[in-house]
Amino acid sequence: MSGILEGKRVLITGVLTEASIAFHTAKLAQEQGAEVILTAFPRPTLTERVARKLPKPAKVIELDVTNDEHLGRLADVVGEELGGLDGVVHSIGFAPQDALGGNFLNTPFESVATAMHVSAFSLKSLTMACLPLMQNGGSVVGLTFDAQYAWPQYDWMGPAKAALEATSRYMARDLGKQNIRCNLVSAGPLGSMAAKSIPGFAELASVWDTRAPLEWDLKDPEPAGRGVVALLSDWFPKTTGEIVHVDGGLHAIGA
Repeated sequence: MSGILEGKRVLITGVLTEASIAFHTAKLAQEQGAEVILTAFPRPTLTERVARKLPKPAKVIELDVTNDEHLGRLADVVGEELGGLDGVVHSIGFAPQDALGGNFLNTPFESVATAMHVSAFSLKSLTMACLPLMQNGGSVVGLTFDAQYAWPQYDWMGPAKAALEATSRYMARDLGKQNIRCNLVSAGPLGSMAAKSIPGFAELASVWDTRAPLEWDLKDPEPAGRGVVALLSDWFPKTTGEIVHVDGGLHAIGA
């Protein structure tokens, strides 16, 4: 039986470690039949090293999503490698340290602007850079952390994720006529590289110990990766502008 991504060509950003959702997405995508190409910044060699642990070889391209030159050449580089694209995974987020860890009221705009550019606007930038390769439609999937709430220590990454969620909805509106779906997976907390950059992350993650209906494992990114792969597939042909929660059900529980 063929996989649900058989014949698909997918670009995946954000593979930094084996603990990342992006790595597990790439692994599952390959196992489900996709050809995968990875992007990395600022250390492509790190991603190349991690990529060797995937089931199949995957080319790594340097891509700074805030660099217009990098974005401008992306379609040519990916096109030479894969010929086109059927899916794009946005697993990119960054905020300067002074925008995290309880400093919300004192964060300067320059740091907020960086967080917004890298974490939210880049969804649009990346998708538009890949658009020439998606002539037959496709699926764009991003990763968020439920922006309905104000989380401890998360600070300006919260508004950045809210902007990401709104951006995805507007992209769904404007790209639907080209048969391109835009959705997000809202994952629970994981012990990834991004998590380690958040001061007081343990306090945030502890909420899941008491409120999530399904047991949540901080060390298991695979459920979130499965959610991304499902949205990349043709099993959600008329779903767009959606946020699929893969968080043990915590989003549905008030207290």
